[in-house]
Amino acid sequence: MTLIKSVSGIRGTIGGPSGDNLTPPDIVGFAAAYGTWLKTTETKVKVVIGRDGRSSGAHVQRLVMETLLACGIDVIDVGLSTTPAVEMYVPKAQAQGGIVITASHNPRQWNALKFLNAKGEFISKQEGESIIQAVDDKQFNFVAIDEMGSYTEAGDAIDYHNEAICALDLVDVERIRQRKFHVVVDCINSTAALAIPPLLKALGCSFTLLNDDVSGNFVHNPEPLAVHLTELMAAVKNENADLGIAVDPDVDRLAFVSEDGSYFGEEYTLVAIADYILSKTPGNTVSNLSSTKALSDITENHGGHYTASPVGEVHVVNAMKEVGAVIGGEGNGGVIYPPLHYGRDAPVGIALMLSHLSTSGKSMTELRTGYPEYFIAKSKIQLEGIDPDSVLITVRDYYSKHEIDTRDGVKILLDNGWIHMRKSNTEPIIRVYVEQPNERLAVDLVDEVKGVVGL
Repeated sequence: MTLIKSVSGIRGTIGGPSGDNLTPPDIVGFAAAYGTWLKTTETKVKVVIGRDGRSSGAHVQRLVMETLLACGIDVIDVGLSTTPAVEMYVPKAQAQGGIVITASHNPRQWNALKFLNAKGEFISKQEGESIIQAVDDKQFNFVAIDEMGSYTEAGDAIDYHNEAICALDLVDVERIRQRKFHVVVDCINSTAALAIPPLLKALGCSFTLLNDDVSGNFVHNPEPLAVHLTELMAAVKNENADLGIAVDPDVDRLAFVSEDGSYFGEEYTLVAIADYILSKTPGNTVSNLSSTKALSDITENHGGHYTASPVGEVHVVNAMKEVGAVIGGEGNGGVIYPPLHYGRDAPVGIALMLSHLSTSGKSMTELRTGYPEYFIAKSKIQLEGIDPDSVLITVRDYYSKHEIDTRDGVKILLDNGWIHMRKSNTEPIIRVYVEQPNERLAVDLVDEVKGVVGL
């Protein structure tokens, strides 16, 4: 069963039986329920629609758009785009909502609908649950022929996003241009190939693109982890580039490669950018419970307060608003910078990192060695034939002498690190994350945890 309904959207594999996979009836049902939900408070509704480059995207988008039109909703089609560009275009278009068609880091057989509110932010958990319930109850309405919505194409979402990034006070365009960076970018054959090159041109960088045909045929696993980025790491070293950039297919997650070809670490994307932001605008930070302690250390060094939220962009954003965070995000390479918008955004992360390098005069390796050293080992438990709640209870009971946080799965706080286990919002698995001072300790602790649950 690979239809997942969560705070991260409606996600599944294409094809198969309805209700168990992401099929046309499922796509139509959720689009109709979302449209009907929007119309409960507004009589005239506009929705922005965009998609990443995966091969099923055009098919899914047509189903979504025709369904919304049949609900009497006006559709603004930004076409091939990125999640952050769609998020920013919703308020620009004065729309009441938006749908991003993307399965983010999942392989090519997956796709998803991510629902946005009028601010261009993810809808809340409660709002998502009401949409899921409406689908279960088939509570959606379609209009008569004379009341159907209108269709408009808009091709400027990426340009609008990039221009807004370059206009930010802390994006030091002139200093970046003076450094004349050479960058290698792995576009994962998705819309990074449309969004990142014009941004780098505006910042005066030369660049080499890998996997830039926007076909959706991912040449490697699209999650930007070190194990998947060997081609990028080799290219950075061979070309004597200043850095390498890797993103996921919808361009909201960001990972860097240093000039020596080493992996900077997706966990340290947010740490490095937060260090730059906090040096200019001291304040508070937020990341999720599965993110490195290094952000907390950096925040405290700058005199701020760090807060951990449950996993999921909407939870991080809510916590950021509550504490007035100046920067936040997730350890998976998700950077959320409030002066631009409240959404994970790889392009703004690129511009802020280049500003950090330019103003500090440092290289990527010099930046990385200046941060607290932790290592997170990431593993997973497949849920087929396994009761996830019993697994979490077993781990909680085994480590009961330690402080435990149960807001999102089970997080055990140890003297020199932590263990976090939770049901994934995006895959039928339990995620097992462990942070320790070094790789050996982290890997050993993952093995210990799996042994506790009999795996």
